Amino acid sequence: MNWKSFFLGTAVGLVGGYVTKEILNHKTNVSPEKVLEHVKKQFKQNGTISGSWIHMVAEPYEKHQFSYRVYKGGISKNNNGTNEQFEFIADAQTGTLLDVRPLTEEPVY
Repeated sequence: MNWKSFFLGTAVGLVGGYVTKEILNHKTNVSPEKVLEHVKKQFKQNGTISGSWIHMVAEPYEKHQFSYRVYKGGISKNNNGTNEQFEFIADAQTGTLLDVRPLTEEPVY
């Protein structure tokens, strides 16, 4: 066996594996479960969570003229006996929170 061919094949395999890993890391989404877990950790710092949900399908979203693929979800927490609800939007690629909005209850007529 020719050692030159062996080392060349090994080098090509390593470089190809590294490039494939980088491409997959940049194009794949974080699982919605991990995103929800991250958001819940952030909210737990300020009180007890009573409920949470996340939409399992990433959807397009635009903010400040930037386009994202995002997961949308919600968190309910108990704050001094009052139930507060929040809607969140998180980047599907990184899991980073892009927006959090409190949901206000509308009076029922």
